[in-house]
Amino acid sequence: MSITLTDIRILDPESGTDTIGHLRIENGEIADFGPDCAVYGNVIEGQGLCVAPGLIDMRVTTGEPGRENRETLATAADAAIAGGVTTFVVMPGTDPVIDDMALVDYVIRRGEALPVDILVAGALTKGLDGETMTEIGLMQQAGAVMFASGKQPIRNAQIMRRLLSYSASFNALISNHCMTPEFSSGTVAHESDFSSRLGLTAAPSVSERIMAERDIALAELTGGRVLLDLVSSADVLPVLRRAKAKELDVAASVSINHLALNELDIGDYRTFAKLEPPLREERDRQALLAAVNDGTIDVIVSDHDPRPAGEKRLPYAEASPGAVGLELLLAAGLSQVADGGLDLLAFLAALTHRPADLLGLDAGRIRVGAAADLVIFDPNEPWVCDAEKLRSRSKNTPFDGRRLTGRVQHTIKNGEIVYSV
Repeated sequence: MSITLTDIRILDPESGTDTIGHLRIENGEIADFGPDCAVYGNVIEGQGLCVAPGLIDMRVTTGEPGRENRETLATAADAAIAGGVTTFVVMPGTDPVIDDMALVDYVIRRGEALPVDILVAGALTKGLDGETMTEIGLMQQAGAVMFASGKQPIRNAQIMRRLLSYSASFNALISNHCMTPEFSSGTVAHESDFSSRLGLTAAPSVSERIMAERDIALAELTGGRVLLDLVSSADVLPVLRRAKAKELDVAASVSINHLALNELDIGDYRTFAKLEPPLREERDRQALLAAVNDGTIDVIVSDHDPRPAGEKRLPYAEASPGAVGLELLLAAGLSQVADGGLDLLAFLAALTHRPADLLGLDAGRIRVGAAADLVIFDPNEPWVCDAEKLRSRSKNTPFDGRRLTGRVQHTIKNGEIVYSV
């Protein structure tokens, strides 16, 4: 079956392509694109719309296995395609924890029938205990594409050194949550005048910088690949830039929440804006946007973390942190593009070919012969987020009631339209 998108703005961040033309899909692959591309088959009129590679989200928490009341792989996939996400990585913090070959294989098999590519991050330690190393090599053979510490970092520097040394022989990507427990444990907010006025226990942003400095030093010592997970403060960025200047194998991710929101969005103790790491000051948000634009930050993630209402409708200090984000990832970023904070191609690069490169995927690009995993969106459509209409099983989002600019119109996976608005 042939599909041709006509008169559409074609965006491919890797090649820097930003042009108006046609794009034709045949047999699940991109057959041709550009101003001179022939038009035949089913036609989708693309005037006023953009087409980009399908998004790759490197940080998604689901409830399956073990907590299906929060989210199943199927409901996460449904939310993903509504947000233009065609590939996502499931974090290991399930019940049981994904810490062996059998569980990696289980999740991959469960995802095979779904309209997205579901990849798996294996746990760095057994049960995410932070101490007992897992069989990274065997899990990688079973299909794990990276390895993560979950919501808590690897506290013990010697354990982290061993993990990086061991994983270096497999060229495995090690993701560690960027915070120092001695500062952050038991806190619920960013340390600032604002959190002091609210009377919230808070952690300073230096908590993040200390852990980043340690992990970068260990990556240099061992030759391992490290991903600084969920960077949220301006203080980390000079450290990251120095590491990149030394050409160390160090990358960083940021959540879309920390690019679009700041601590003032907590407002009057809004628990849907309680996140981990916490929302920080406006200067941090602006610095993070600039770091995406200049490539210092490699990857943007949704940090999709579904929580039932019973875990959120509590006093702020007692509520669980986390927000759903698969369906809102693109729209929240396009809103920042519309406001002038993000460059469009830099934003899309952090959601397409850069995560693909980190994970070793042949995806995230528009080129002839590539799988037709695409998102078609209107960059200018205004709309208001209604949490109750989200496809996720849980509805916890700080964007509820917020005006957004830009919306997915169609998602195409392997040449088939799997979602239309």
